[in-house]
Amino acid sequence: MFHQRVYGEVISKIWFIRFQTTLRSSSQQVCVRLLPSPRCFFDEPVHVKVDGLSPHQKVELRSKLKDDKGVIFRASALVAADASGQVDLCRSPSLGGSYTGVESMGLFWAMVAETPHSKLLKKNVLGSMMVDIEVLHGDTGELLATETNERRFMTEGVRRIPLGMKAGRIRGVLFLPPGQGPFPGVLDVYTLGGGISEVRASLLANKGFVVLALAYFGFQDLPRTVPKYFDLEYFEEAITFLRQQPQVQGPGIGILSISKSGDLALSMASFLSGISATAWINGSNANTVVPLHYKDLIIPSITPIVENVTFSPSGILDIRDALPDPETEVNRGSVIPIERSSSRFLFAASEDDRNWNSCLFAQQAAARLRNHGKENFEVVMYPRAGHFLEVPYMPHCPSGFHPAVGQVVVFGGEAKAHHQAQLDLWRRVQEFFRKHLEGNNTGEKATLYTRG
Repeated sequence: MFHQRVYGEVISKIWFIRFQTTLRSSSQQVCVRLLPSPRCFFDEPVHVKVDGLSPHQKVELRSKLKDDKGVIFRASALVAADASGQVDLCRSPSLGGSYTGVESMGLFWAMVAETPHSKLLKKNVLGSMMVDIEVLHGDTGELLATETNERRFMTEGVRRIPLGMKAGRIRGVLFLPPGQGPFPGVLDVYTLGGGISEVRASLLANKGFVVLALAYFGFQDLPRTVPKYFDLEYFEEAITFLRQQPQVQGPGIGILSISKSGDLALSMASFLSGISATAWINGSNANTVVPLHYKDLIIPSITPIVENVTFSPSGILDIRDALPDPETEVNRGSVIPIERSSSRFLFAASEDDRNWNSCLFAQQAAARLRNHGKENFEVVMYPRAGHFLEVPYMPHCPSGFHPAVGQVVVFGGEAKAHHQAQLDLWRRVQEFFRKHLEGNNTGEKATLYTRG
């Protein structure tokens, strides 16, 4: 009996060793492939495949990145291999995790910050953003394979030129595409957060645009906080600077804006010359936050109604209705007179924007133009998208700190719908600028789109 028990234990150990060896061997054969290459630009998709799994084996895929502020963003997907032992995110549905269904880039757009109310920050576009992809055994959690996706912002030959004192008062960074040009010129004016964001500007430069990412406070020697008023002559100086660059194709330039910079863009297009195309993303049709000065003209800021501030179901401030209807008698002095402008306009609004009622503001701006006999605009609205419509594959930011409010507020949107809106808008913005900055304006009529 003793010998039988010893013999049984030996056999069990042999089988256990063989099982472990087989498991390690299979793990070594598993690999992640990122196609067409592990290196791509931030606004480009990558095809994720996992090979070497057992038929129908369940695995967990995880993605992770760290932004320039040190905040970790993560996503995950539970998937099953096909009969050949392969996972292909272009056809393999996620059964759970950060998203469900077939989403080829779900591991990227569905990322969520570990630190609540964080917006992905990328300050230095000279460096890449590294996304780690892991494959784990669905039952044991054993790490089977890893790969890293390097997501770049500048193509070879793009020049990044920080503006110094020689540029006068203006501050920012100029991006020049490879080659002599001439290229369409775009002034990129970002949100109220201060400083500049070079992400949109650098990626647009990759597409053949000269882009000036303009700061208007909180940068270098500019005021550190929101000033008492915004001086439109500062933006006029920036437009003149950009138009004078030898690589810029004339006669006019484009303006790319979002949020607070939307009403600044409308003011530029209304009072300044040399603007042919204005892209307004989730902005206002009235001046907001602080008064706007231009020579002897002062446009007051529209006054928020504090009593209209509510709380979201999660207890976060909801300020969507704090900004009142600009077209009421008491507020009309703050409305930007865009009927003065000869620019073409693209109004893009998210239907679940909780920062303010950008859909109403877009409709009012379009109606104002139409009432003055103008059809120099197009409007596109995105159901279930939130406030910050960024470049493709930028993680959705449903809430965050609002510099004008001084507290965390809800920005709205559902992650998948927001992602789809970003994809569509990025394409649309490029087409809009090319059409109206490269001499192809055919005088088409105003259009209204709603994306499903």
